Amino acid sequence: MRRPLTCAVLGLMLFAAALGAQEGLRKGSIKKVDAAKGTLTITADGKDHELRVTPQTRLMGLGDKELAQGLKSAQLRPGAAVFFKAETRDGKDVLAGLKLVGAGARPGEGGPGAIRQGKVKKLDLDNRTLTLTVAGKDQIYLLSEETQVLGGAGKDLKERLSGLREGAEVLFKAGRKDGKDVIVGLKLGGPARPMRPSFDSSKLKPLTEMGPELYQGHKGGLYPDGKNERPAAHEKAGLALAGQVRPLDAAGKPGRDGKIVLLSVGMSNTGQASTGFLKVLQADNHHNPAVLFVNGAQGGMTAARIKDPRDNGSGQRYWAEVDRRLQAAGRTRAQVQAVWIKQANAGPSQGFPAYAKKLQEELAQLAQSLHDLFPNLKLVYLSSRTYGGYARTALNPEPYAFESGLSVRWLIEQQLKGDPALNYDPKKGAVKAPWLSWGPYLWANGTMKRADGFRYDESDFVGDGTHLSPSGMEKVGRLMLQFFRTDTTAQPWFSRQGTARSARLSGGVPAPTQRREE
Repeated sequence: MRRPLTCAVLGLMLFAAALGAQEGLRKGSIKKVDAAKGTLTITADGKDHELRVTPQTRLMGLGDKELAQGLKSAQLRPGAAVFFKAETRDGKDVLAGLKLVGAGARPGEGGPGAIRQGKVKKLDLDNRTLTLTVAGKDQIYLLSEETQVLGGAGKDLKERLSGLREGAEVLFKAGRKDGKDVIVGLKLGGPARPMRPSFDSSKLKPLTEMGPELYQGHKGGLYPDGKNERPAAHEKAGLALAGQVRPLDAAGKPGRDGKIVLLSVGMSNTGQASTGFLKVLQADNHHNPAVLFVNGAQGGMTAARIKDPRDNGSGQRYWAEVDRRLQAAGRTRAQVQAVWIKQANAGPSQGFPAYAKKLQEELAQLAQSLHDLFPNLKLVYLSSRTYGGYARTALNPEPYAFESGLSVRWLIEQQLKGDPALNYDPKKGAVKAPWLSWGPYLWANGTMKRADGFRYDESDFVGDGTHLSPSGMEKVGRLMLQFFRTDTTAQPWFSRQGTARSARLSGGVPAPTQRREE
């Protein structure tokens, strides 16, 4: 029984990897299939969930013929057990992926979706091919950056396959693309990587409460010298830019019927926080109705993977999906004027300050990309990670979660010191990035209350201790709403009160949008 169980686990892992990470996988059963409406109703945890199927929905465990039939597939029938992942996009429940429980063949069987066993005969990274001996026969498969390598770490395919050797036994899943055999997922042989040892975070303090106290030689505070307030010059510049934010039409022209798009950028945790923010925002009557929040965060899309929109890989795919979400909301890049970023990287192991410095560099590249992508972007707010002390995996535990706050601070300080690579002021030269500042500070040391009373209970996270549960999503969402309501550079355009005041000061006429000089 051990071999089929191993394959079932591998199939689930490949499914999770195909969806971008370990977040939100649930088990349920199909209750209703409505091909006409394009929805699946899945019963999980005693509740029915009607989920919309989109062109991006990943369906696994179906043969090519069945897959081509989509929701009309005979295998998608009421009562069928499934693993699935749901997301909220622009206020709608969407099916991100689904895998039929038990779908796929046993190792060595070649049916569609099969998890198979093989032995490595030859790896040719230059030509991106892998020759495997399966059931006594040699077969050549193509590899790509999309190939999932379980047990391998690295930013590119070469690094992920660095542990693969000739003669190694592997489990793999193959598919067909453009008439050729390709490797969808591969599990390297040998023991699994050990869990990261637990870290005692009890002595850590939020950056906002450290003041001049030191963490490994570095002061606390969100800004230089242990302070939590923006330096006066940066505050003045932010207020000036906030005063230019106005509703824009699809072409980026000021218009009373236009929108101010606030876009979130990041990974799965960011998406969950965005879901919580959207929930509390929909119940809030005090924000400017011209503000439209769009959740651009996507599972598994870490800082290293999205920093370059022109990488012909994960970055390009990430920003293409952002475009699709903007389009689904009836908006364009030209209407994005504010961005909220919450980013990290998966499986950090470099120690301090190496990981924090690397994340700072990637955030700087991301800021430059945002400038290139969104012509009317004025304000970018950044947050560091939520608490990682409950983590049961090495995805992003403490102290890395805490240290990501230093990455954000160093990035902002880099701009404050006048680094030309992050210049936002056309009077000082070529504009390379938007104005950067702290957004809501999300880290708290577990159940120890911050000065403002904010804390995290273990129930605010799901089983992995890293991704937010519904209570955690709402808790972070409320923290975000509080920030945008009260921050001096957000309140003028985000809140009804600030918008009304801005209109009075300008005589009720929308101020023209100032184009950046390159």
